[in-house]
Amino acid sequence: MLKPLLIALQLLTRLPLPDYGRASDRQIGCSLLCYPLVGLLIGGILALTAWATSGAADGVRAALLLAVWTLITGALHLDGLADSADAWLGGYGDREKTLAIMKDPCSGPAGVTVVVLVLIAKYASLEALLSQANHMALILVPTLTRALLPLLLLTTDYVRTNGMGSVLSSHHPRRASLWVVLGCAGMALAIAGSKGMALLAVLAAVFLCLRFMMIKRIEGTTGDTMGALLEISEAAALMASALLPADIS
Repeated sequence: MLKPLLIALQLLTRLPLPDYGRASDRQIGCSLLCYPLVGLLIGGILALTAWATSGAADGVRAALLLAVWTLITGALHLDGLADSADAWLGGYGDREKTLAIMKDPCSGPAGVTVVVLVLIAKYASLEALLSQANHMALILVPTLTRALLPLLLLTTDYVRTNGMGSVLSSHHPRRASLWVVLGCAGMALAIAGSKGMALLAVLAAVFLCLRFMMIKRIEGTTGDTMGALLEISEAAALMASALLPADIS
C-alpha cells in the first residue's frame, strides 16, 4: 500500500517524495483509496502550524495557514477551479466548447474572480476557526473533502480518454473506494458528533449540486472539475464549521 500512498501524495501535493519507480495502472487506481490519508496529513500540518503560532494575531495566523495549505498542494486544485469557471462561463452551454476551454492554460476573468472569492472565504473561515480554537476542523475538512474525489469517480463518468484521470477512473477498486468514503463519514460522526453530521450534510449538498452541473454540461467529470469540487467543498466546509454554534456537540 506504500506505493499507492506515494502516488496519491504526488498527485495531490507538492511535498518532496522518494522515487518509487514505475507504477502500474492498478497501483495508480488504488491511490484513490489513500486520498483521505493525504487530507489527514495536510490537516495535521495545518493544525500543527496553528498550534505553533498560537501567540500571533488570528488574522496573521489565518493568512499563514492559507499560504501553507496552498504551498502544500501547489495550487493545483485552484488551477482546476479557474479552468472550470472559465469553461462554464465561456462555453455557453456547449459541451465541446466547455471541454476545449478547460484545456486552455490561460485564466480569464471568471477564473480569477472565482479563485479570489474562494480564497477570501477560506481566509475568513480560518480566522473564525482560529478564534474559536477549533483545530479539529482543520483536520476534518481536508480529510473529508478528499474523500469526495473517489466518490465522484464512483458515481460519475470520466469524459476524457487519456491522462491520469482516465487511469484513475478505469482502475480504482470500486468496492474498497465505497468503504473508504463510508469510513470517512463514520469517522466524522464519531469524532465530531452533531457538528460532524452538519459538516457531512453541507458536503453532500455541495457534491450533489456540482455533480449535477457537471453531468448537465459535460456529461461527466474531468481533472479540472475534480479540482473545482475539492476547492469549493473545502471553502463550504470551512465556512460551515466556522458558522456552527459552539454549543452544538
